[in-house]
Amino acid sequence: MQMRTEGPILTRREGAILEVTLDRPKANAIDLKTSRIMGLVFRDFRDDDSLRVCILRAAGEKFFCPGWDLKAAAEGDAVDGDYGVGGFGGLQELPNLNKPVIAAVQGICCGGGLELALSADLILCSTTATFALPEIRSGTVADAASIKLPKRIPWHVAMDLLLTGRWFDAEEAFRWGLIKEICAPEELMARTWALARLLESGPPLVYAAIKEIVREAENMRFQDALNRITKRQLPTVDLLYSSEDQLEGARAFAEKRDPVWKGR
Repeated sequence: MQMRTEGPILTRREGAILEVTLDRPKANAIDLKTSRIMGLVFRDFRDDDSLRVCILRAAGEKFFCPGWDLKAAAEGDAVDGDYGVGGFGGLQELPNLNKPVIAAVQGICCGGGLELALSADLILCSTTATFALPEIRSGTVADAASIKLPKRIPWHVAMDLLLTGRWFDAEEAFRWGLIKEICAPEELMARTWALARLLESGPPLVYAAIKEIVREAENMRFQDALNRITKRQLPTVDLLYSSEDQLEGARAFAEKRDPVWKGR
């Protein structure tokens, strides 16, 4: 197990899993400097072939993240300033991130904090988690959520959350499919790590192909997207189809044993 601190960001490594903790009292709000640090952390995770899965969490029990640091904004941080290589929170616009990311949420998760959680592939939350997109009340727009939510949950539900800025709890988030699992607060991290270890044991080249296919196909016609896959026009798919891992998967199935994935 390795631990490292990057200012308000704590990182812990166990095997091929990287745990990233946002620790910025009092509420884990994100300013430009913190966002840039997070971008570098997630970029390094993306580029390190020995890492396979990332967990994103926050310190404390009351707040996951309320999003943009309005105090820092009042002191001069520009809302359209330099958020770093990954955009706001380091994940939102990080290109070519082809590894699974799990968000573990407890407490208040609103505004840009909810948008940060939505940048993960899977979200687990505690029963204490509450969510909202309150940007409308401060005269601004929840930009990333306005793009993502109507594509992920029923359109009228997304518009309700965006236009009213109302709060909703873990049960409602689960009902609309935003959350994979609701846990007791004392069980959240154990359940999150169990999921991370399951993904760690899986085929990294397949995960990479899944993430690139989902990302590239989002605004494509079905047949166009399928053609790009079958013609090996996506780099992760081309690599997978020529890999030792694909042969290993077939051999392991035929030999009725667990495969040993090498990521090549």
